[in-house]
Amino acid sequence: MQFGEVWDETCPDRAPIHLEETIAEIRRHQADLVMLQEVEQVLPGGVQLQPPRNYTRLCAELPGYAGHFGYPKADPRELPFGIGLAIFSRTPLRDPLRVDLPSPPIEFEFQGRKTTPTDRLLIGARTTIHGRELQLLNTHLLAFFMLGSSSEAHPQQRQIVAQHLAAARGPCVLAGDFNVSRHGSLVAQFAACGFRTVQEHEITWRRRPFVLDHVFHNAPLRCVGCQVVPTRASDHHAIVADFEFAQGSG
Repeated sequence: MQFGEVWDETCPDRAPIHLEETIAEIRRHQADLVMLQEVEQVLPGGVQLQPPRNYTRLCAELPGYAGHFGYPKADPRELPFGIGLAIFSRTPLRDPLRVDLPSPPIEFEFQGRKTTPTDRLLIGARTTIHGRELQLLNTHLLAFFMLGSSSEAHPQQRQIVAQHLAAARGPCVLAGDFNVSRHGSLVAQFAACGFRTVQEHEITWRRRPFVLDHVFHNAPLRCVGCQVVPTRASDHHAIVADFEFAQGSG
């Protein structure tokens, strides 16, 4: 959600923040489950507001939803973009999960200063829908392609996420911004863990023609519909997916 910064094609790096558009976009889909990335704006020195400002407002504006939020590990090197993950559910959430995803010490230059990337995050929770338990996972991985590298060359973050997929028992959904420009390798890696993406052909990022965002699910869930929905509320498009529990699933 790019911390509420709307999309402005003429000036994408200095677009205004209108959290109202984020809220309106969420409401119009009337989803049972909502997964958000880049909920909060990075402050100077990597300061993390407590309580998180945008997440707190979203909780107030989305009555009837339970929420779970996580910041990545606090780090003064954090760049001035978006951080923080949130899960919203119309059914109660339990067993909150938070897993740090270490970043490698790749040196790069930002605004004339050399630095290295900060860690990323995987969060999760469980809920029960129609008497069926469902595991929820949400992540935002490092954009290695912006650093002249790739997650194939530095696979640790993806491997940690894959370990959680392989350990999943029963219906599970993983959503997020995976920041993999050549996404075929990601899709194949998670397929080996029993997960498939709801779509891998429509572009999900406005800035470059990449499929960075995915909703993965395992066999106990059947995807019965999916749309990539352009929105002014972010520089990413929304992915909307409808699921059924597969017959006989736990």
